[in-house]
Amino acid sequence: MIKAIIIDDEPLARGLVLEYLKAFPNIDVVQECNDGFEGLKAIQQFQPQLIFLDIQMPKINGFEMLELIENPPGVIFTTAFDSYAIKAFEAHAIDYLLKPYSEERFNKAVSKFLGANSNAPAMDLVNAESNILPDEKNRIVVKDGSKITIIPVDDVVYIEAYDDYVKIHTQNGFRLKKKTMSYYENTLDSARFLRVHRGYIVNLSLITRIQQYEKTSHIALLKNGQKVPLSKQGYSRLKAVLGI
Repeated sequence: MIKAIIIDDEPLARGLVLEYLKAFPNIDVVQECNDGFEGLKAIQQFQPQLIFLDIQMPKINGFEMLELIENPPGVIFTTAFDSYAIKAFEAHAIDYLLKPYSEERFNKAVSKFLGANSNAPAMDLVNAESNILPDEKNRIVVKDGSKITIIPVDDVVYIEAYDDYVKIHTQNGFRLKKKTMSYYENTLDSARFLRVHRGYIVNLSLITRIQQYEKTSHIALLKNGQKVPLSKQGYSRLKAVLGI
């Protein structure tokens, strides 16, 4: 028996998945969840092979939830938004069902998971428009053990590269996040954050001054007393942005 979990804040949407799954007696829905927090807890508890996942939900969205799972199960996205198909593809989704979807389209997605239609394309990307959700521009979701923390981007002092992770520095210390510097360079508002070095992105509002360091280098001094190194290109960028 295949264990499945439905994660969607709309009861009618969850009910539709349950109704369509009657055609697949080998799939057992072990839990229904109303948001990403409930979904994360259920996945840890039941270890399902398949989840039906909405994207826009209260608290944390579907993509943010997936980032917090070390070995995510198979994912079939069920959403009313067609603009996140590319991001779903990058998350290795089995399929991307756009609400309202037909039972025939649903069956095709589930069959793909079961391997009955393995040669079919992963999903239709024709209407994909965006790879970044609005939530991701305004907050960063991190997990430390069983604790989940939502960091507003206004609280971020700077971001530092750290092997396969990044360090999200705030006034209260730092948190690790398994993302790349390029991701945050492209995601964060360029009017508020600037990549000033290969290994650093800084909150522009927290810079107090630029100071020469040794003969040919410079550093940015921050309001909390911390110092961030500037590359030659980063130094030029920062001067241009600050108008100095």
